[in-house]
Amino acid sequence: MREPIDAVGSKKGRARYPVDLLPKATKGAGKSFAGILADIYRRLHDAYGPQKWWPADSAFEVIVGAILTQNTTWNAVEKAIARIQDRGLLSIPALHQTSIDELSHLVRPAGYFRLKARRLKNFIDLLVAEYAGDLEQMGKLPTGQLRHKLLAVNGIGPETADSILLYAFRRPVFVVDAYTLRVMSRHRLILPKAGYGELQGLFMRHLPPDEALFNEYHALLVQVGKRHCRRTPSCPGCPLEPLLA
Repeated sequence: MREPIDAVGSKKGRARYPVDLLPKATKGAGKSFAGILADIYRRLHDAYGPQKWWPADSAFEVIVGAILTQNTTWNAVEKAIARIQDRGLLSIPALHQTSIDELSHLVRPAGYFRLKARRLKNFIDLLVAEYAGDLEQMGKLPTGQLRHKLLAVNGIGPETADSILLYAFRRPVFVVDAYTLRVMSRHRLILPKAGYGELQGLFMRHLPPDEALFNEYHALLVQVGKRHCRRTPSCPGCPLEPLLA
């Protein structure tokens, strides 16, 4: 797996270990909500180790992947991105000049290919029209304004926008998804029908606002979701199973 990138820039290692930011482990009924979230993180990290997410060579590639991964698997997204790369088109100017028909053909492995091609073009059109195709310029916006700008793009919803903020622009915004909801609701930490903002707030209110921590935590929740917390749960062997007792 490729190493994660820096925000709209080159690869760089992180000196600080995200777990150092979390509350110290405690026992008993007096554990705080922050302590519960810290316990979940530690158990997942001990079981799975660093996830090194998002695998990409540039911030733009992260954004392309975030848009293409809607309603599909990451394996399908990698195939679509590889097809774009093979044509030498994985850049803002190149994709801006690529027709919808050609882009649809290239991203076909990701499913809903015409819709996703249009959504990708919508983002690139905004980037070119308002920021001269420069992610560095777009990245100068404060987080709230940047999120608002992303959500204004037709086809980019909260999860996609927050993925772009966290993984491409390295902003401390926690990304939540179906896996997150399953894990949290099955551990009775939130109602099963909780909305995106409510679920996201569960983490944003009780964890230190740190990009590296949010990055790793979300990736670990995806990992446990894929392995154990599927639509039909498979609890035996899950690192979080002791917390259900």
